[in-house]
Amino acid sequence: QVQLVESGGGLVQAGGSLRLSCVPSGRALSTYFIGWIRQAPGKEREFLGTIGWSGPGIGYPDSVLGRFTLSRDKGTNTVYLQMNSLKPEDTAVYYCVAGLIFGKTSDEYEFWGQGTQVTVSS
Repeated sequence: QVQLVESGGGLVQAGGSLRLSCVPSGRALSTYFIGWIRQAPGKEREFLGTIGWSGPGIGYPDSVLGRFTLSRDKGTNTVYLQMNSLKPEDTAVYYCVAGLIFGKTSDEYEFWGQGTQVTVSS
């Protein structure tokens, strides 16, 4: 069992930045990929990338490539999603997710956080 707690969402103007944090807890955390998925009202869930215990974030979709960056602090077990050059279309609820295999859909991620709202104003 893995628990995930997100923080860092909020309201930001277009062009601004936010950093989301995800603190996982549980056993064998080093074996899990930690990723982010977002969902905007009326839209499908969108996978944003994932990161293993070591190595860079992977799997960024074109919509966020070059603007969003995943990182992982092994000392605190915290996973960060740095979001730069934010756009109004980035407005969504952002979920931290954990799974044992790499995947680009929500089906691969067994554990989900409660979500944090990100709102980007134009």
